[in-house]
Amino acid sequence: MKLAIIPARGGSKRIPRKNIKEFCGKPMIAYSIEAALDSGCFDKVIVSTDDKEIATIAELYGAEVPFVRPPEISDDYATTIQVVAHAIRWCEAQNWPIEAVCCIYATAPFIDKDDLSLGYSKMVAERVEFVFSAALFPFAIQRAIELSAKGEVTMIQPGHAATRSQDLTESYHDAGQFYWGQKTAFLDNKEIFAKHSRIVLVPRERVQDIDTHEDWQFAETLYHAMNSRVN
Repeated sequence: MKLAIIPARGGSKRIPRKNIKEFCGKPMIAYSIEAALDSGCFDKVIVSTDDKEIATIAELYGAEVPFVRPPEISDDYATTIQVVAHAIRWCEAQNWPIEAVCCIYATAPFIDKDDLSLGYSKMVAERVEFVFSAALFPFAIQRAIELSAKGEVTMIQPGHAATRSQDLTESYHDAGQFYWGQKTAFLDNKEIFAKHSRIVLVPRERVQDIDTHEDWQFAETLYHAMNSRVN
């Protein structure tokens, strides 16, 4: 059995009710649920939440909410791995034969069903522990700078002050959309960003952190622009 787990707690601080706030006409979590269902990858798509309203909306869009997430893993300090591991153990207690698991964030409106399918195929073909979405940094991170308390500028890697950007190794960052993993990798709390992992490369235009109201507004503008171009 292949299982999608969407963590969605009710206590978002920076953007209240972020998981179910309307984003371009639908609750934010709906995009993750629909991508999971449309991918055809999963035998079950479940949402792990401590919130009744989130549960109701998740079920409305086709996900299952078979348990209530315990309070001890519903606060600001609970990690994603803890939430996923709890869900796996609950499912195993129901005698569900779990083979592979994909953690999908509830705030990923640019997630694509084909990326989910590719992620699973890559995990199986390359026999790795994790596959996750990632994007290319738009600028060479070796040329990054930092500021002191006085505003003084220094390079983080001063040895690259004169290196041409085209001569520097390209760098990637987590796209914050999904994490395919072997069941045991989640349960054993293995490191995701390690040699036993691979990536699905996502275009930068489909990657946007949504942590502030400004992020939210930009993401909606980007979403409308992308859909206008497609249509």
